[in-house]
Amino acid sequence: MSRMHINLFIQSRGHHEAAWRHPKSSALPLTDIRYTVELAQKAEAGLFDSIFLADVLGLWNDVESTPFNWLEPITALAAVAMATSRIGLIATCSTTYTEPYNLARQFASLDHISNGRVGWNIVTTWSPQAGANFGHIGQVGHADRYERAEEYMAVVKGLWDSWADDAVLDDRAGGRYADRTKVRTIDHKGPHYPVLGPLNMPRSPQGRPVFVQAGSSDTGKSFAARHAEAVFTAHLEKATAKAFYADLKALIEAEGRLPRHVLILPGFSPIIGSTDAEAERYAEGLNELSDPEVGRHRLSQRFGGYDFSKLALDQPLSVVDFPDPSKNEASRSRTEAVVALVAKERPTLRQLLAKLAGARGHFTIPGSPEKIADVMQDWLEDGAADGFNLMPPVLPHQLDLFISEVVPLLQKRGLFREAYQGETLRSHFGLSRPAVRFG
Repeated sequence: MSRMHINLFIQSRGHHEAAWRHPKSSALPLTDIRYTVELAQKAEAGLFDSIFLADVLGLWNDVESTPFNWLEPITALAAVAMATSRIGLIATCSTTYTEPYNLARQFASLDHISNGRVGWNIVTTWSPQAGANFGHIGQVGHADRYERAEEYMAVVKGLWDSWADDAVLDDRAGGRYADRTKVRTIDHKGPHYPVLGPLNMPRSPQGRPVFVQAGSSDTGKSFAARHAEAVFTAHLEKATAKAFYADLKALIEAEGRLPRHVLILPGFSPIIGSTDAEAERYAEGLNELSDPEVGRHRLSQRFGGYDFSKLALDQPLSVVDFPDPSKNEASRSRTEAVVALVAKERPTLRQLLAKLAGARGHFTIPGSPEKIADVMQDWLEDGAADGFNLMPPVLPHQLDLFISEVVPLLQKRGLFREAYQGETLRSHFGLSRPAVRFG
């Protein structure tokens, strides 16, 4: 039986949109680095593979009622690296709105700082705010974003491989710091990114960061099959997660890669109580703190600004109430999941918004520690996941419960590690270090 991988997704004061109002969420400002450090240290004590910080390249319009802003991920993880020693550190950074040379330098630096614990969550960025804030690029369509991303990957891989592992001699007596024959330009000439190289720092401990990706559209899955080493994915139920898992593993194999070298980690947001009934009451309390109009606005953003204002909150929805997800230039995979749920369950708008409030289209479930462990084991053993992108609804309270109550059950069942065996994120994920050849 394969071991389960667990990543902690740190966002706001928890993944439920009303978490910031909950009495058991942290009172620290989201810009206080102690908040992120303390959560990372808890996750490391719980033997998690990694932590993950998302990023948004603009201020959300509902800032009055929703705190959706925090420290820039690469900067924050540099600080977290100095306060931890084993846990992996994954930062989001956009291929559309970041120069590849800068990104390559920043992630190489962070890998050196952390002694080989860094991962890059590769995003192409769909938000209209980003397009407005980076006016020289503007808003880029779905297909164009991924076309740029393919060239981007060629550039950054070349930069990370522009130094041989043994290029640095540091020979004080002989007066040679580096072997220049083992440092090369990449001389990339493409339509979007003409880059000479080489990178201006030696190769990092992992060679390059672990590549993480989260797009689940057909284009996103093809990109993941070629490049990703871990995939974050969103599903509202096990059936779609299992279908996605089988589909992506087949695509990976078709690319000539070993399926076991790409971990699939669905988002998982458990609401834990001592009993199922207590967990249900906790969930109800969170939903009572939510504002459905905030949810309506966020749903509109997810569908590229579509106007949902005419829909009554308590009228059952149908597919015709939504625009065609295949024409959405924003987050196509997430909108497809929402429309599929509406077709299957016919919820009211209020019910749909409550479901999405928990974790924005990821799987949410209230229950006792035993129930949560049972569900995780079932997904792992039934081919729906290699592990989970854990999204606690309230931080740090629900994370504390997961570590103290659920992790021991997983360990007792032989599903989760009882000690770290390696020191890098690649070792936690069971990945080899990429080789680079010179000469």
